[in-house]
Amino acid sequence: MQGHDSRRSVRATIWVRGRVQQVGFRWWTRARALEIGLTGYTSNLGDGRVQVVAEGSRADCERLLAALRGPGTPGQVSGVTEIWTAVGDGYQGFVIR
Repeated sequence: MQGHDSRRSVRATIWVRGRVQQVGFRWWTRARALEIGLTGYTSNLGDGRVQVVAEGSRADCERLLAALRGPGTPGQVSGVTEIWTAVGDGYQGFVIR
């Protein structure tokens, strides 16, 4: 997306595929999100994926996205898909659901 303001708050909804359940992936994701200063949640989905909903600046959400795609994740990530939307009602902190 060209011309975006990296400081404006956005919501990134992210789906992570691979061997990402039962390996501490949600705990690791929460720790990274809190380090970056994002709010939102992460949860396991019934099809084996992990969903991450993060709110904050575009730049900070992109930092989390890069970490999710990076080599240091627990388990084995085979793919990451994201969509960008406007911030909703907002979240308090970053939780595991």
